Amino acid sequence: MNHEQVIKIRKIGERDRLWVKSLWEENWHGDFMITRGRTHRLDDVDGFIAEKGGEKVGLISYRTFNDELEIISMDSLEESKGIGTALVDAVLAAGKAKGSHRVMLITTNDNTHALRFWQKRGFRLVKVYPGAVDESRKLKPGISLLGNDGIPLRDEIELEIKFL
Repeated sequence: MNHEQVIKIRKIGERDRLWVKSLWEENWHGDFMITRGRTHRLDDVDGFIAEKGGEKVGLISYRTFNDELEIISMDSLEESKGIGTALVDAVLAAGKAKGSHRVMLITTNDNTHALRFWQKRGFRLVKVYPGAVDESRKLKPGISLLGNDGIPLRDEIELEIKFL
């Protein structure tokens, strides 16, 4: 008998905004994000929440620009349980349904865990923006100088999946 609980994915609702804000503040050091010099605020994003047994266990947020969808944040509160993959699948389906030609995201040069995660799900590295984090730090001074594993946090890396 399988005791694993089913992961349910649903759209972010207005009643979730405080939870999303607290998750962003805890994991992303503020109530806004910056990618490629563009500021993303909580009210600007759509997304999905993963739940198991009625508890929120994951979040993915995104914005649509013209005919592309940009993933802004992804948080799985339980690693290696399929939560991140289920959230990514929901965003890819949303991108296809909206007629997007691609789904893309930005991560940072220190985030080797994320680079592994996204590539295993079919995303490809397409661009590096040298010094982009240094520029973002001007708008969000709380961004650390050192990232994961003591790696200097300097550059943004763009990954994408294109739809045919």
